[in-house]
Parts: sequence; C-alpha cells; structure tokens
Amino acid sequence: MAEDREQNAEHFLELIRKSKRGKFKIYIGMSAGVGKTYRMLQEAHTLLKNSIDIQIGYIETHNRKETHDLLDGLPVIPRRKLFYKGKELEEMDTQAIINIHPEVVIIDELAHSNIEGSKHEKRWQDVVEVLDAGINVISAVNIQHIESLNEEIQKITGIEVSERIPDKVLHSADEVVNIDLTADELIVRLKEGKIYDKSKVEMALKNFFQSGKILQLRELALREVTSQVERKIEIEVPRNIALRPERFLACVSSNADTSKMIIRKTARLAAYYNSKWFVVYVQTEKENPDNIELAAQRHLINNFKLATELGAEVIQTKSKSVATAIVETAQQKEITTICIGKPHFNLVKSILSNNLFDQLLIKLTDSDIDIVILA
Repeated sequence: MAEDREQNAEHFLELIRKSKRGKFKIYIGMSAGVGKTYRMLQEAHTLLKNSIDIQIGYIETHNRKETHDLLDGLPVIPRRKLFYKGKELEEMDTQAIINIHPEVVIIDELAHSNIEGSKHEKRWQDVVEVLDAGINVISAVNIQHIESLNEEIQKITGIEVSERIPDKVLHSADEVVNIDLTADELIVRLKEGKIYDKSKVEMALKNFFQSGKILQLRELALREVTSQVERKIEIEVPRNIALRPERFLACVSSNADTSKMIIRKTARLAAYYNSKWFVVYVQTEKENPDNIELAAQRHLINNFKLATELGAEVIQTKSKSVATAIVETAQQKEITTICIGKPHFNLVKSILSNNLFDQLLIKLTDSDIDIVILA
C-alpha cells in the first residue's frame, strides 16, 4: 500500500512538472539550406505581431541575405563572450535567457557542441534547461544529427556526423515540423548561392548535394516526422481496445560495432512504437573483468552510455548460459520482442555453441515473445 501511495504521488509530481515545462517545437529538414532558420524567423515575426513576448536566444543565418534580413525588428538576447585557445568566441547565454524569461525563445542549431568549459556539453542540454524553466522553445535540426540514424546517414553520405542529439530530445517535442524541398529545388538553391558561398558550390555538388543522397535523406526526414505524428496519436487519442504495449530487449556483448548497431536499430523500433526498451548484457566467465581486455571494457561502457542516452534501461547480469539469462530477463521485463545480431555476432555464436537456441525458441514461443535478427 505504501509503495502504491509513493508511485501515485510520484506520478502526480510528474504531471505537475510537465504542466510547468515550456512547449517545444522543432523544425526538421533533410539538409542545410531547406529553410528551417528562415521559417523560424518568419514565425517569430508572426508571434511578435500577435503581442507574444518572443526573443532570439541564438540564431545562425550563415550570412544568407534573405534569412539575415528577417532579423530586423526582432529582439535578440546578446550572446555570451568567452576566450578559448586564445580566441574570443561567442556562445548562447542560457542563463540570460532564463533570467529574461521571454514567453517564447528561438534557439537554432540544436545539435551544436558547446565550447569547452560551458555548463553543458551540448546545446540540446541548454534547451532542456530553458524548457524546464517554463519557457517555450522553437528550435531546428537536420535529420543527419539524429543519434539512432548515425550508421544509416554514414552509408548514404559517406560522412560520420559528429554532432548528434539523442532521439529522446526529438520525441520530447510537442510539435515537429518537416521543412521539405524536392532534390531539384535544393540543388537550384545551392547553385544560386543561397546555401553556401558560390566558391563552395562546385565541391558541394560533387559531395553531399547529389540527387540520390538528397532523396534518401528526404525519405528519412519524412519518415521521422510520420513516426512522430503516430507517437502523438498513440499518446493523445484514446483507444477503445487496450493493446499489449510493445517492449523491446536489445542483446549486446563486448563486440563494439555490432552492439552499437543493435542498440541504435532497437532504439528506432522502440521510437516507432513509442515503447519502453531495454539493453541486456550477459557476462559469462570468459568476459569477467579479469579476462576481458580493457578496450572491450571501454566499448561496453560507451555502448551502455549510448543506450541510456537513447532512452534504454541497461541490465547487466552474470550467467553461464547466455540464452537462459536473456529469456529470464525478457520474462521479468515483460518483453514482446528480443533483438539480436546476425549469426556472425558473438552473442548468437554463444547461444548456438551451447545448444540452447532450440530451448530459447521454445521458451519464446511459450511466453509469446518475438525474436528479431537485425542486419
């Protein structure tokens, strides 16, 4: 009874916190130059005309004339100046935003990494602090900065994007708006010098701004916004039939690259179904701290951190039988789908080598749990 009272009180506190939190709107696009910043500034003028106290916390116009001209008449909160490696640099002044406390603030470049020595490592963390202070935020991000899409983006563009935001940041938004252009329209804008300086256009056309790449990125952006709408429907529209909620379990080992892929793909599945998910690591005798290499230990820690950032609950357990430990964890956490890697993955080898794969399938059938092998 006491535990139920505590849970009810905690739930009520969470409702209070949410009601005090600012509303969060994100403009998302397939690449630079689609018009996210331009649209935010247009919206700022509209809000200002309607007597809304809106201010610019941080904006990056990239010296695009049409975009820069829209700053005229908008109140701008001065940036914070600081010295780093002998140079004077500017950063968004998060504390000033909170002190001024506008009704709405525009904060561009959501995936930006702050200068070393700042309160937060990433700008999205600044945004969370501003939202928690009860200020409404309008922000923007490109699809390639979404953490769980990292491998997919790298395959499309050939570039690993270093500045990324956890998916939970996007999922926390009250509204996500896709700024969409066709590939041809975007390339025309590039050639007209509306995205980069004309001296950089030829290089951009040979690399990132190729029609095939743009189309794939556009598809990802459209898919992400569609998933966001479906999540909102799932949360806000009442259902007459209570469905069994999906719960995913990602199974990882000390294999760094494969585990990272499994974590990200399971995060995407969980995001699509707006469901809770878990990561399980079963430590066998071969992988105890005395036997496992330091590099593998570091990879494990980094992957656990990645999983936590993407919204998973990480479970570490010890067992002689990997398969049995997975099934027990799945049953305890009421998992609907177990996610593992392809047979070349060490985890699956371990299951097969212990002749427990049949046993695993039988138990999964009995407990109505699906198993997904991720490519």
